[in-house]
Amino acid sequence: MSTDAKSIIIETVPLRNQADSLSQTRPFKETSFETICVALNSSEPTVDRLEVPAGAVLIEPDQPFDYYYVVLEGETQAERPERDGSRTLIGIAPAGDGFGEAAFLTGKRYAGFFISACRDSVLLRFPAEAFWNLMACCPEFRATVLADVAKRLQTYQVEALHREKLVALGTLAAGLMHELHNPGSAAKRAASQLRQNLLRLQQLSLHFSDAPKTPQQLACMRSLLEQTLKTCNAPALSSIDQMDAEESMANFLESAGVENAFRIAPSLVGVGLRQPELECAKEAFPAQGFSDALNWLEALVSSVSLVCTIEEGISRVSELVMAVKKFAYDDRSAGKALDIHDSLQSTLTILGHKLRVKGVTAQKSFRADPATIQTRGTLLSQVWTNLIDNAVDASPEGGSIEIETWNEPGLNEPGLNKSGLLAVSITDHGTGISPEVLPHIFEPFFTTKPQGVGTGLGLEIVHRIVSQKFAGTIAVDSAPGRTTFTVRLPVEMAAATGAPK
Repeated sequence: MSTDAKSIIIETVPLRNQADSLSQTRPFKETSFETICVALNSSEPTVDRLEVPAGAVLIEPDQPFDYYYVVLEGETQAERPERDGSRTLIGIAPAGDGFGEAAFLTGKRYAGFFISACRDSVLLRFPAEAFWNLMACCPEFRATVLADVAKRLQTYQVEALHREKLVALGTLAAGLMHELHNPGSAAKRAASQLRQNLLRLQQLSLHFSDAPKTPQQLACMRSLLEQTLKTCNAPALSSIDQMDAEESMANFLESAGVENAFRIAPSLVGVGLRQPELECAKEAFPAQGFSDALNWLEALVSSVSLVCTIEEGISRVSELVMAVKKFAYDDRSAGKALDIHDSLQSTLTILGHKLRVKGVTAQKSFRADPATIQTRGTLLSQVWTNLIDNAVDASPEGGSIEIETWNEPGLNEPGLNKSGLLAVSITDHGTGISPEVLPHIFEPFFTTKPQGVGTGLGLEIVHRIVSQKFAGTIAVDSAPGRTTFTVRLPVEMAAATGAPK
């Protein structure tokens, strides 16, 4: 009984005294008092009579549901408790109706709802044994009860389907907000940095233009500009290759007397420039002029890179918006080739600020060759964004994450793709995932982050995209000091899998 038990009056009375009222209810309308007595194995059976004031709670969630109730006067209601503490009305039992049969007939002996009186009410209740005896011996009672439970179950199913749709919509909306945050923030940061960079570029341009330029100098700078501005994305390098290229460039610039050599070297390497391309400028300009030219070029390159970051962020937002449309309308666009290394590099660019703030380095080992998959999917960047973002969060200050790619042979089992797999692993060196948490990490809304920090949607989104959109798999291996997520994608989408594309 609930905390309102003191306000509910319960007394055991002869059923004969309630026979007239009982005969006015739907469950017992066609059943005589004598038939009820036979069913209850007593010539003078008794029954519990309840006087329930308005607002009093008869049954609370998780309490045993041991009685079948008949409402003689008044009205009762059933309400489902929600996570936020509110209640949702799911049914009303007016005078003349019975309730509680669903619990007996479905085997759910514990209440899932609050059942309370809408206004002052009078009820009779029958224990489980009496209910089953009435079901066995009173055909009219049985027919009414079975009709009631069928109607209630149908109502529950419709309501559950409606809730499922709302949950799916909420998950989609929350997931969209979760995914829009990273590219939106990256674009905003890049725009702010671009404003500062343009002021610096203006100052360098005024200084660089003080002295007249020879035809050789102009031709050399024009060639460098054409190479610098032709694309946003230079071919992605592994961490070792990139470090070697940056060190070689910095040493070359420093030996040539270029100011800020080690600061500008990464930007020049990032757009694909190498020492041979800069030899023309070194020969055409005097030492100070060469330094001014390279610093001006780096300022321009950095500005272009920031524009590319803004373009990438806005493109990612557009992709996410299109993903919502494709969630409702099946994506039947033609297949295309997707370079995994470029996709990973773009994500690292988007998350570059977060890595720098925490001092986390990304060690890349791109061993996959070829690194291209044939797909109709457009959401793979979301996978890398979530996994890399989580890896950075899990890493200690000044730590590192490792991103590796490699090829695996195809599967020879009937009906599976035989063209081979492209594998990507992302590893962090944080505290690891506990064995108790590990089985739940792909469940929606499950998170171990503090309230307000994690939505619990990231890994659920990752799993859904990898398995449903790309017919791939994702696995996790975790121990203290090392956690690795490994994604395996078929190089070609196999028609036999029937996976959504």
